[in-house]
Amino acid sequence: VQLQASGGGLVQAGGSLRLSCAASGSMFSLNTMGWYRQAPGKQRELVAIITDIGYANYADSVKGRFTIFRDNAKNMVYLQMNNLKPEDTAVYYCTFQRMADAYWGQGTQVTVSS
Repeated sequence: VQLQASGGGLVQAGGSLRLSCAASGSMFSLNTMGWYRQAPGKQRELVAIITDIGYANYADSVKGRFTIFRDNAKNMVYLQMNNLKPEDTAVYYCTFQRMADAYWGQGTQVTVSS
């Protein structure tokens, strides 16, 4: 599975961005796609994940501000980020997970200025 993320950038606090991730390759059902992020000097952390039947889970820090959704027909997953805060600044990584396998995209930088 190959993943290509896009949509990062520089935005002011309170602004919005939408991240997109295109997946290709052998994608069987019962999978999960989502987003993690890693800020400088910190460990990679979960942002949001969604199963192929639409069950989503969010980090507490983004609940109510971020929305994850996917288009299975297009093998795409998206992350709509609203009311961004400076602490959301990080490299965001797209992931595809199935059973014990996990695949990662190259990361896209999100920078939120105060």
